[in-house]
Amino acid sequence: MNVRWPRLLNPTQLSQIIKQQKNPLTALQIFNEAKSKYPNYNHNGTVYATMINILGNSSHFSEMKQVLHQMREDSCECKDSLFSSIIKTYAKVGMFDEAVSLFKSIPQFNCVNWTGSFNTLLQIMVKESKLEAFHRLFVENLSGWGLKSRMGSLNLLMEALCRIRRSDVALQVFLEMVDYHQWCSYPDRESYRILMRGLCKDGRLNEATHLLYSMFWRISPKGYGGDIAIYRMLLGTLCDHGHIDEAVTILEKILKKGLKAPKSRRKLGYLDQIRCSGDKQQAKALINEALVKGGIPSLASYGAIATDLYSEGKVDDGNKVIDEMLERGFQPSQVIYEAKVAALCRDGKVDEARKVIEEEMGQHHCVPTTKAYNLVVKGLCDEGKLDLAIWFLEKMCKQVGGAPDKETFAVIVDGLCNDGRFIEASKILERMLNRSYWPHPETYTALIRGLCSMNRHYEAVMWLEEMISQGRVPEPSLWNTIVASFCSNMAEFEVCYERLDWLRSI
Repeated sequence: MNVRWPRLLNPTQLSQIIKQQKNPLTALQIFNEAKSKYPNYNHNGTVYATMINILGNSSHFSEMKQVLHQMREDSCECKDSLFSSIIKTYAKVGMFDEAVSLFKSIPQFNCVNWTGSFNTLLQIMVKESKLEAFHRLFVENLSGWGLKSRMGSLNLLMEALCRIRRSDVALQVFLEMVDYHQWCSYPDRESYRILMRGLCKDGRLNEATHLLYSMFWRISPKGYGGDIAIYRMLLGTLCDHGHIDEAVTILEKILKKGLKAPKSRRKLGYLDQIRCSGDKQQAKALINEALVKGGIPSLASYGAIATDLYSEGKVDDGNKVIDEMLERGFQPSQVIYEAKVAALCRDGKVDEARKVIEEEMGQHHCVPTTKAYNLVVKGLCDEGKLDLAIWFLEKMCKQVGGAPDKETFAVIVDGLCNDGRFIEASKILERMLNRSYWPHPETYTALIRGLCSMNRHYEAVMWLEEMISQGRVPEPSLWNTIVASFCSNMAEFEVCYERLDWLRSI
């Protein structure tokens, strides 16, 4: 282990040194040696966080716990974001009990605010439908001094209740916040969105209507176009239940009070057409049109309805909103285009999604994001269009913004391996490592097996060496594959034997 130690060491320098190490255990060794080499040096929260995240992301949980224990003993000031990150890491590998245990231990650390960690754990519980555990954690911690803001937690509680079709109880939580300022919180737009969706899903249309009217004076007294997404939930549900007349009546009030539309825009000729329509889908389409054309045009209103339509898979309707935006002089945002690309990829229309990035976004001076690129790259790999996926990778590398990330490289390498193109996969993986993106062990395993199947024994052993240098432990079956491959081709055996013998001794 060759490390160029500076004359004087500070935590920022140490963070950079350990980030440069391929092997997390080598990084840990350097981390531990620092104090003995520099008696006056002390770790701070940043360097602890760097070391802990490196160990957690590489699944070295035992070593990670040791560093956490050391940080607690040092009484080093640490940020809530570190615990949120560890909780997410535990959740990814199914270590739910460890995540809960870590959260409960936070008061033992020098951390004065753990609101983010609390909400992160609640979000995971909602996602995994662990609602009993959610309730226990919520009751035990809501009044804790470490929670500086409770609004996010209460929104998660309402979301959990709505998931089990208890929007009536969620409504009671909401009303207690409104009427008594319970828990020192007041509902925000997210509260209305969660509750409106729950009430509509449960068919509680009377309560949903009253909730919508309360928005006019509680959170949108001056009108706000972004609320269209919430309005559409109720109007669409009323149409689905055959209450088209009532939907039109509420639409008129939305235009007047919710969107503050001028009189000239509220006199829309097709409101009567909506009433006469017996077709629920046609009524919903006309209502969407009324919301777009009736309100005062704004980027927020267009963005809310366009992203909503794309998330519902209504690509043609979403395109009409974009056309309307452009006619009014508004440029679609990156968020809108991301939603469009995602909708097209879900429908298997990857070529159309590709054209959105290549042509449409460029025409409207909108730089594609990494997320948008990754959606298309994954779609192309799933369809076996790997050359196009690689072309997109090259394009991402050259442009400012939308640079490739770990996911971009990983998807292409896995796609090439699945297609039997192991030599090209090796080249892309090498570029991935040059950017300090470390692949999953499964990626190494697939590549090494593939190279062995092609009798590329030397490359296979080199990638095995790389895998081990990062602290990854190969499966026993992988060793068997390599040995069997060598035995089938003894000509290269002596060339690789010394390297294999060295790897086995590590």
